[in-house]
Amino acid sequence: MKQMYQKSKKEVMEDLCSSKEGISSQKAKRLLEKNGYNELADSGKKSLFVIFLEQFCDFLVVILIVVAVVSGFLSDLESALVILLVVTMNAAMGTWQHEKAEKSLQGLKQLSSPTAKVIRDGQMAVIPSREVVCGDIFLVEAGDYIPADGRILENASLKVNESALTGESLQAEKRDCIIEKEVPLGDRVKGPAQLYLG
Repeated sequence: MKQMYQKSKKEVMEDLCSSKEGISSQKAKRLLEKNGYNELADSGKKSLFVIFLEQFCDFLVVILIVVAVVSGFLSDLESALVILLVVTMNAAMGTWQHEKAEKSLQGLKQLSSPTAKVIRDGQMAVIPSREVVCGDIFLVEAGDYIPADGRILENASLKVNESALTGESLQAEKRDCIIEKEVPLGDRVKGPAQLYLG
């Protein structure tokens, strides 16, 4: 199945039942009820202690703990203590990395645009970005945050800062043409813009 960036503008519009006049407010409301808000899902915050304990559930870690216990019964306390120390340090590092990833996710949520300019019922409207739905045409101008994934319909020399997603510090130039191959996000350089399909 083709990805959106591999389809023509016409194909994308037909797939999403949209047009250059955008979608109707009623259709947007139905899509919002069906698909939910345009925001990252919050999975609920776990305590550090629970995250730390989860690090011991890995199969290899369980094997190491069993080996440490067996070593202890065989009077090889030095080996048992070293294994337990390594397992504990591994759990601490895993907890730290998990917490760091959670903070990055929160940072991405804060980067999201508070509002979006969309075309609804043939006219531009400013809506909360969390209410952008599939099929919306949205306008992006210099300095704007892009409120959702989309396919470029029209472009006037757009460069996008993708550092939060790809880690690349340089801005990526985007064009409104089809990208034939399946490529990862950071390599989709031929393709965001003035009119955008959410």
